[in-house]
Amino acid sequence: MPVFSPTLSLYIARRFAGMAVAMILALAALVALFDFIELLRRAATREEASFALVASIAALRLPYVVMQILPFGILLGGIVAFWRLSRASELVVARAAGVSAWSFLFGPIMVALLLGGLAITVVSPLSAAMFSRAERMDATYLRNATGLSSLAGGRLWLRQADDGLEPGGVAILAGVPEVRPGEGFVLRDASLWRLSAQDRPLTRVEAPLARLTPGIWELGQAVTYVTNRPPSAPEALRLPTTLTPDRIEESFASPDTLSFWALPGFIKVLESAGFSAVRHRLHFESLLSTPLLAVAMALLAAGFSMRHARRGGVAQMLGAGVAAGFALFLLDKVVEELGQAGTLPVVLAAWAPSVAGLMFALTLLLYVEDG
Repeated sequence: MPVFSPTLSLYIARRFAGMAVAMILALAALVALFDFIELLRRAATREEASFALVASIAALRLPYVVMQILPFGILLGGIVAFWRLSRASELVVARAAGVSAWSFLFGPIMVALLLGGLAITVVSPLSAAMFSRAERMDATYLRNATGLSSLAGGRLWLRQADDGLEPGGVAILAGVPEVRPGEGFVLRDASLWRLSAQDRPLTRVEAPLARLTPGIWELGQAVTYVTNRPPSAPEALRLPTTLTPDRIEESFASPDTLSFWALPGFIKVLESAGFSAVRHRLHFESLLSTPLLAVAMALLAAGFSMRHARRGGVAQMLGAGVAAGFALFLLDKVVEELGQAGTLPVVLAAWAPSVAGLMFALTLLLYVEDG
């Protein structure tokens, strides 16, 4: 019967955790350095972009970089940690004492789950806030693209619930977005279509300006058109809404600028306003799968690096582990693109790479441990 040693499991977990964290920090610093060099190159033609500004943008992106390289840091750190344990014959002695790999891997699995959980609950909110600020600074000083007009790219279309004329109705509002001092967010040359729950046209409204105030769209000098009736006289029209300028702007931004805790509520608002929330739902499900992906990477590292050094072929095994990690990365990107295109369901696109990596790692460990 296999022996479970809490002391050995804790020792291996400490070795694994130390090397994984060190590798994550080293990879993050390396990627951040290349990102900083790229920002310097882009800032070379911008007089207003100082060295301190570029350094600030690169620093604000650092938590985002940590989120991106976390699985590879765990994989590479685990490979180095397990390889050192195998080279020192510590794992061989443990196996000779009757301790199976499934017993002493309990500690590293818990460490991987902890790292994945901290990543989505702590690092993700910090990354979202800092990355959002970095993107705004980048757009302002390096891309010269600020404001809602640049995000919307011309005429903005919004869809929301409208129970004013008929229960379950829908309102579609379109116009050129602007942010005016003292007036806030407005739509110029606004058009409003009020539809029934079955998308049957009820009325059309034309207004030179639609102003968004808290909870209300205010349309000034609005002319209402109804079938078989003459147009109404210009009048003020108010339309209740749940939209805010921040939510409209965020809908055009990357999902990476939204916190893990804020994503579920924002997705509901986004879908009720008629926007596609596929990217945001995919990002949320991908964050949820991060702990499972971290466990898969830890088990992959163990499967590819527990071979004893005297048996030879260590370099090939370590190289195969790194190659497997990059193959999983490519699979993740391909499946993500399919998910965003609607070819695959969001849940399948988000969880498939993690589940595939875990199945492969368990198969490899069964072969290594039990032959």
